[in-house]
Amino acid sequence: MAQLVYPSKTRYGLWILVSILSVMIGLYPAIYLFIDRKFGLLSSKSEALLANVFWNVGFYVHIMLGGIALLIGWFQFNAKLRNRNLVRHRLIGKVYVACALVSAIAGVGIGFYATGGFLNSLGFIGLGVTWFFTTLMALLLIRRGDIDRHQKFMIYSYAACFAAVTLRIWLPILVAVFGNFETAYAIVAWLCWVPNILVAYLITARMR
Repeated sequence: MAQLVYPSKTRYGLWILVSILSVMIGLYPAIYLFIDRKFGLLSSKSEALLANVFWNVGFYVHIMLGGIALLIGWFQFNAKLRNRNLVRHRLIGKVYVACALVSAIAGVGIGFYATGGFLNSLGFIGLGVTWFFTTLMALLLIRRGDIDRHQKFMIYSYAACFAAVTLRIWLPILVAVFGNFETAYAIVAWLCWVPNILVAYLITARMR
C-alpha cells in the first residue's frame, strides 16, 4: 500500500485524526452483534428485508469486513511504520485487500435495497464498484511490480473505504439541516464518498 511522507506537523496531525476516526468507526460494526436489530441504519429497514437471509448475509459481511479494512488500512500510510517492518506491511495489505474486495461486493449487493429508492441505491452501488475497482487495480499493479501506481490506487481505495467515517459525520449534520432523514440519506449516499475520491485525486496529483 501507499507510503506517504509527512514533512509537516499539520499533515502528521491529519494522519493521526484519520487514524482515530478509522479505529472508532472500524470497531462500530461490532455493536450490531450485541444490540437490538432496530439500531442505527437498520431502523429504516422493513421487517421483510430484515428477515431476508441473503440481505442479512450481505449486510453483516459488508459491515464486518469493511470494519476490519477501515480498522487496519490507515496503518499503511505512514512511511516510518511501513519501512520498520515490510513483512508486517505486506501482511496487513493482504488482509486489507481481501476484506475490501469481499466487503465491496457485498456492499453492491445490499446497495440495491438502500433506503430511499433508485438514486440512493445508485450512490451506494457506485461506492461499492469504486472501492472494488480501485482495490483490485492496486492488487494487480503491485503484482506487476508497479509500486507508484499501486500506491496511488491504494489511496483511492482507502478514500472509498473511509466513506464509512464520512457518512457518519455528514448524516447527523444533514438531518439537523433538513430536519428529514430521507432527504439527508439521499444526499449522504453520494456525499459520503465522492468528495473523498476528489481528495484522493488531489493527493495523487501532488505525488506526481
